[in-house]
Amino acid sequence: MIDAEGLTKRFGDKTAVDNLSFRVLPGMVTGFLGPNGAGKSTTMRLILGLDRPNSGRALVNGEAFVSSKAPMTLVGALLDGRSVHPGRTARSHLRALAATHGISTKRVDEVIGLVGLESVAGKRAGGFSLGMQQRLGLAGALLGDPEVLVLDEPVNGLDPEGVLWVRNLMRYLAGQGRTVLVSSHLMSEMALSADRVVIIGRGHLLADTAMSDLIQRASGVVTKVRSPNNVTQIAEAATSRGYAVESTEPGVVTIKGWSAASVGEEAAYQGWVLHELTSVQRALEDVYMELTDSSVEFQVSDRPSGAEPKAVTSSPGVVGQQSAPREFVPADQLAAIAEHNPANAARGDAELPSDGRDEAGPPDDEPAAKPRRAWVEE
Repeated sequence: MIDAEGLTKRFGDKTAVDNLSFRVLPGMVTGFLGPNGAGKSTTMRLILGLDRPNSGRALVNGEAFVSSKAPMTLVGALLDGRSVHPGRTARSHLRALAATHGISTKRVDEVIGLVGLESVAGKRAGGFSLGMQQRLGLAGALLGDPEVLVLDEPVNGLDPEGVLWVRNLMRYLAGQGRTVLVSSHLMSEMALSADRVVIIGRGHLLADTAMSDLIQRASGVVTKVRSPNNVTQIAEAATSRGYAVESTEPGVVTIKGWSAASVGEEAAYQGWVLHELTSVQRALEDVYMELTDSSVEFQVSDRPSGAEPKAVTSSPGVVGQQSAPREFVPADQLAAIAEHNPANAARGDAELPSDGRDEAGPPDDEPAAKPRRAWVEE
């Protein structure tokens, strides 16, 4: 479980996170959404102790994550799949992480197989594509068989098969009773993956709700009517009944709340000529845009003239799923998941550089990469 309690973080005169509180429950996938600059990554860093809040606190299973004696077994995190020494092989990188917690090399090989990097495990990470870097980052997150997963845009750079695999993996791990927090900009993907969503904007909480409730909000009745001569009368009739009317283009109106069947019956009674009468379901993205509209830091122009709501084609996530007792999940128990993992992750990667030294770092004459410095505001 993750608890954010009144988190506030300021960088100079900019407030990135402002009195933010929410809870991420075990046994379900929680989507973490918000526009660019909303404070999602900063919040995740606060949860992981990589930044210090100006006020408030973040707890993982009731304690500050930085106080954990075995952090990799408590939380598996993927914030940036590129945070790997480019001169190290995938296997060397994971074995270095494993050595900090006494994790066996057998487990290293298991997660390499789980994420589909067997054929490139001996190749240097500096030659990996974005999708392969994401897979390596996921392998690192899963290495300690953690109780909690914190994933920042895990499907970024993955092909459709990879996206499906990550989706199935997250839901499988949540079904094992683990806590899964995943950030994304893709509302349609969250509809398929998440049981619950936390939406923030400009550091403030905008929504903390079940995905099914958000989908229900998007499923209100919207009717599109096209008429050559009677649009004014149709709009007046809808307004008099208390329905919201919007004119999207000449001769066309959309009516919120008045069903297509009722509009058709009224048109027949009044003798109105209709060229189109369509029931339209709003997309989840429209609901998301309504929630975050005033919180978008980088505004774009208004919706083009003639744009209309899109049909929702995604299905909701499973809410209230019964969680099984948590247990260690080795690769053989994840066979059903691994079968859907595209084993062709290395397709076309024969040109990746490899010096054949699986356990060695860069050659002596190769300059080492400068270590990254983590700045923490006191």
